[in-house]
Amino acid sequence: MTFSFHTLGCKLNFAESSDICRQLCERGFNKAQAGEMADVVLLNTCSVTDVADHKGRQAIHRLHRLHPSALFVVTGCYAQLKPAEVALIDGVDLVLGAAEKADAAQRIVDMLGHRSAIQEQRAPIFTSDIRSSAVFHPARSFDDRTRCFLKVQDGCDYFCTYCTIPLARGISRSATISDTVDEVKKAIDEGAKEIVITGVNTGDFGRRNGENFMQLLQAIDSVDADVRYRISSVEPNLLTDEIIDFVAMSRHFAPHFHIPLQSGSNAVLKIMHRRYTSELFAQKVAKIRSVLPFAFIGVDVIVGVRGETDQYFEESRKFIEGLPVSQLHVFTYSERTGTAMLDMPTCVVPHAERKRRSEILHEVSSKKLADFYAANSGCNATVLWEAKRDKGLMAGFTENYVRVTRPYDKKRVNTFEQITI
Repeated sequence: MTFSFHTLGCKLNFAESSDICRQLCERGFNKAQAGEMADVVLLNTCSVTDVADHKGRQAIHRLHRLHPSALFVVTGCYAQLKPAEVALIDGVDLVLGAAEKADAAQRIVDMLGHRSAIQEQRAPIFTSDIRSSAVFHPARSFDDRTRCFLKVQDGCDYFCTYCTIPLARGISRSATISDTVDEVKKAIDEGAKEIVITGVNTGDFGRRNGENFMQLLQAIDSVDADVRYRISSVEPNLLTDEIIDFVAMSRHFAPHFHIPLQSGSNAVLKIMHRRYTSELFAQKVAKIRSVLPFAFIGVDVIVGVRGETDQYFEESRKFIEGLPVSQLHVFTYSERTGTAMLDMPTCVVPHAERKRRSEILHEVSSKKLADFYAANSGCNATVLWEAKRDKGLMAGFTENYVRVTRPYDKKRVNTFEQITI
């Protein structure tokens, strides 16, 4: 039988989707080719905002039209948080929550075995309270052998007032360093030249095991292989100077940081229940620039949360404009059921104003990225070439995440090359 999988949202979802696909292949399934009707369709969803939920519904409708007779399975954060809503969408045959995702392949096999006998008005739902689970399920992507997303941590204990991730992903948990190093070696054996270390609250790795994130970085950096690592998002309060100095001196880690700021206003950070101040964030950025002047620094920002007055947004904008970072990832706040922010007696920002603030910060981001690319022009760098061919060109990223192109050459795919940008 054939299967087709589709992923929305974060790098973590991509890693977990690949793990389910690996399980299906081990059970004799084949991945459907482009344009081929699949027997099973798997959609791994996101639910970080209302927009993410909307994209999930759109994807279900589109994929059901393309594969009308397939067993349609929906999992991921949208399925965990709103399983009944997902189950009622036309075309959905099976809904799996966050914990149930780990054995999705077996559930699919079981469902196929008695599908003809099922006469239900609503798709079966298998979910549980993910917050009670302390089990960590490792995952790594394998579909793109150039770059691998490696899940090293899951869940979050922070409960920021705007965020549903603890409800969708559960408590912070991770594997041991030894088991994680084994996953790194498997990814390298599968051909990965770049491994992205990812999680929900990645810097919280190992806390329940008596280990820590710094120790993990040291362990995987010692693996003798022609490989490059990138660190995904790390909370500013967990990004220690020791980690920054280590990346600067390491054998394999790229000068690339992704740090969630969310707001440059301390008043808004307090409303959000974030665990740092804008001053601490600025110190982290300054530290990175002092030891890695050309590092890429990506920053997450949210606009329009409850309590973000015009004055607070202006404080945030000025702070962000003054930061020597490379790019912003701008999110527009949307009300999420179950979050503490809904119960806070603070002002509600109109949707039109949220959109306006988002557009302002997108413009700030565009200028910062253009300045970052201009500063790198003429610099020597190492690029990892990717397989995709587009209008006769191939693309790749340098160690500090500058995207470059050249005429397509199959021999260069999945290889490192020294270039001048």
